[in-house]
Amino acid sequence: MTRHKSRAMVGAGALAVASALVLSGCGGSGFDDSEGGATEGLTSSDDSLTILIAASGDAEATAVEETVAAWSEESGVEASVEVASDLNQQLAQGFAAGSPPDLFYLSSDAIAGYADNGSLKAYGDELSNKDDFYPALVENFTYDDEFYCAPKDFSTLGLVINTDLWEAAGLTDADIPTTWDELADVSTTLTTDGQVGLAFGAEYQRVGAFMAQAGGALVDGDTVVADSAENVEALEYVKENLSAGNFAYAADIGAGWGGEAFGKGLAAMVIEGNWIGGAMTADFPDVNYQVAELPAGPSGQGTLQYTNCWGMAADSPNQEASLDLVEYLTAADQQLAFSEAFGPMPSVQSAADAWTEANPEDAAFLSGADYAQFLPTQAGTADVVADFNAQLEALKTGDPETILQSVQSNLEATVG
Repeated sequence: MTRHKSRAMVGAGALAVASALVLSGCGGSGFDDSEGGATEGLTSSDDSLTILIAASGDAEATAVEETVAAWSEESGVEASVEVASDLNQQLAQGFAAGSPPDLFYLSSDAIAGYADNGSLKAYGDELSNKDDFYPALVENFTYDDEFYCAPKDFSTLGLVINTDLWEAAGLTDADIPTTWDELADVSTTLTTDGQVGLAFGAEYQRVGAFMAQAGGALVDGDTVVADSAENVEALEYVKENLSAGNFAYAADIGAGWGGEAFGKGLAAMVIEGNWIGGAMTADFPDVNYQVAELPAGPSGQGTLQYTNCWGMAADSPNQEASLDLVEYLTAADQQLAFSEAFGPMPSVQSAADAWTEANPEDAAFLSGADYAQFLPTQAGTADVVADFNAQLEALKTGDPETILQSVQSNLEATVG
């Protein structure tokens, strides 16, 4: 575990290196412009490309815009980037109007719906770098045995520790928890009248990490396993520590999310993703912290991953150029440039060593890629998870088995 002071991300100007990158695919115009001349079933034309994204801030928007412009200059294919104010709504409107963008950010829980109605092109197997993506990310974007789209980057959950509060409690690196018992012990040590030992959101997107560590999940393939003994054990563990007061939901201690609870000193540790770095830099630059992997549970290590892919429209008239652009955007060097500009972890394994060298203090997040679990991707499951989250808010006084039986029933009705 590496300690560090909350640090600023390098500005989007660092993306100037993008223009020096070698185009992943054909140089110049390079594409077969004849009608029906697409490669491996991809359409090809002289049409320009439209790209729809949702940006975490100006740095991300600028980085993508500059990189697409560099690719456009190299390839000779015109391309424009639109930053959505409401990505889901604008994407749905585009498809409904018959004029979707050629490429777009797409969440894993949206794939099933768009794939089922024929809106998406499954192009994953056409990628020259398909074997470089982390297997769990490929699985995340595989639907009905088809690899639909290239993961653009990803995040995992880790244990974020306030080093000043840690040391004030007499703890050392030897006390970094590696098991549930140790996590309960150190969080108890760190709990005082003014702070809780460990905080996290009252949602499956955080509590689900404990379920993974117990060997549980909501869905295993197409089989609903929400009410498994492993999940019951995980929620019982969380409930026990919530009741004891050494764990707390962020909302229950006056914070909107784990990062705010951490930054304000309301919690000595939080379970959050690597996006917390930007928040700490912007809002709590004086807080010293370090990141460790989440402790192992009865079944071993477990965490959750979050990712989006580069979706491609089935009706795009220039899928060949779109594929080339995706390969350019997901090349190791380019993903490292994106990481420097706005913080995500590269989705390709070939960038791991360079990313870890550049971000040693966040290495624990990348380590989670080896055992990360993703949220259900079947159509309709997002609504079930939302209902699960509402029930988790009352876990401290609720019955884990009853809650999970409800989730099981709702998922069975949705997944079929």
